[in-house]
Amino acid sequence: MIVWINGTHGAGKTTTGAVLSTLIPNSRVLDAEKVGVTLMDITPGLPATDNFQHWPPWRSLVVETAHHVLAYTGGVLIMSMTILVQQYWNEISTGITDHGIPLRHFVLHADPGTLRGRIMSDTAMGPSSFRLRYLDAYADAAETWLHDAAEVIDTSHRDPRSVARGIADAVS
Repeated sequence: MIVWINGTHGAGKTTTGAVLSTLIPNSRVLDAEKVGVTLMDITPGLPATDNFQHWPPWRSLVVETAHHVLAYTGGVLIMSMTILVQQYWNEISTGITDHGIPLRHFVLHADPGTLRGRIMSDTAMGPSSFRLRYLDAYADAAETWLHDAAEVIDTSHRDPRSVARGIADAVS
């Protein structure tokens, strides 16, 4: 099974995913961003973009990486990654299910003020205008398709451990 944790920056995806991996036996965290970093390291570089998710190979490589890791290890993969473009989510989710892998898609949601506060007070990454730029795109996706495509969990007033516990209970 793949448990995909979606949502915008500051929603608590990475922290929740790390905690979740301690709650689900035989689970592993796979960071799809590392696939993008690998593609960014190709020289000469791929066509210029402001987001590696726009490269079609990223989406198919995420699917194939998850498929091969699960075929090798079994268990549960926890993938925490923001996907705000519906076409990209459709490609990834269809690819995963075409491999016969059960998929649970959760969106961690928080109100805009909470998200801004978390982003601006992040001690690990520091304040980030890059991360703030995605708040409007998240709001648009949430309103048009994203919340309909997932199980939505409001994290505005919840700590990552309780959010992870809720996800673990839902997938067990």
